[in-house]
Amino acid sequence: MKRAVTALLVIFAIAASMTVAAPKANAANRDWLRPDATGACEWDAVGFWVQRCDVWSPSMGRNIPVQIQPAVRGGNAGLYLLDGLRATEYTNAWLHDVNAAQTYVDSNITLVMPVGGQSSFYADWTAPATYDFNNPVVYKWETFLTGELPGYLQQHFGVAPNNNSILGLSMGGTAAMNLAAKHTDQFRQVLSFSGYLATTIPGGQTAFRLAQLDAGGYNTNAMYGSVISPARFENDPFLNMGNLRNTDVYISAGSARPGPADAGYLPQHVAAGVALEAYSNFTTRLWSLKARATGINFTEAFTPTGIHNWQQFGSQLEATKPRVLDVMNAW
Repeated sequence: MKRAVTALLVIFAIAASMTVAAPKANAANRDWLRPDATGACEWDAVGFWVQRCDVWSPSMGRNIPVQIQPAVRGGNAGLYLLDGLRATEYTNAWLHDVNAAQTYVDSNITLVMPVGGQSSFYADWTAPATYDFNNPVVYKWETFLTGELPGYLQQHFGVAPNNNSILGLSMGGTAAMNLAAKHTDQFRQVLSFSGYLATTIPGGQTAFRLAQLDAGGYNTNAMYGSVISPARFENDPFLNMGNLRNTDVYISAGSARPGPADAGYLPQHVAAGVALEAYSNFTTRLWSLKARATGINFTEAFTPTGIHNWQQFGSQLEATKPRVLDVMNAW
């Protein structure tokens, strides 16, 4: 009898220890700092288990900061979040203007948020990016995101190089569509929020030039070369969409009509937001017309109100979370 009681107590003790250990095991993928190019990552002030890691880029000759939230249970899926035209050198806007880490805090997917790349369209530029040739800016973002960063993420965060989703806003939406189309082995899903999805249409070059001059004084000709450069056409989502036939695609844009959520913005910001979203809406609809005609499967969302601001982008982040987790099997 005494042996039976002792055995029963042992079983209960083991069961209790397993019950207590399970949550700790889940958190264990997040509660330690990974190695990086400077020694170790740092905890980011945004919280929600985000680490700020310096990743060496041989192509750009410098460390690139990347804000990373590990998957809650060690899943191997990754979600790249690309910034807009005015990307800063201190944080990715997906953690500043909205909090993507809070949105995905309970999800089994690693968030990958590169810092920097103002006006870059996350492309490999053919020449120094600004007109200040005494301090050349080398942009090789495509090489970094598709050739250099994946190995680091696999080694230290367990992200599979072939199990990724990518999304972006505005400039980042354009870039996400291009990167997904050109690197189908890396990205299984792509989402564009208010991106510019037809970039070589008449007037497109002028629009890019004005925007990139305004956002940091960047030289459009240094991005892909001349107006007739093949690289310019290879990086037009309207022209390379055929590569996305086996990719989960989601595109969205607002109507360019301000809604109640936009009431707090200054008039000049509303005016700029209307103009930018109108251009995004036009090119996104143009992309969808061609995609539908050529038999590409995709989902589109054109909201009845919404201008080019974080009310629009943030609402799309929340709306698409279930889709991302479903496709990436990362609940």
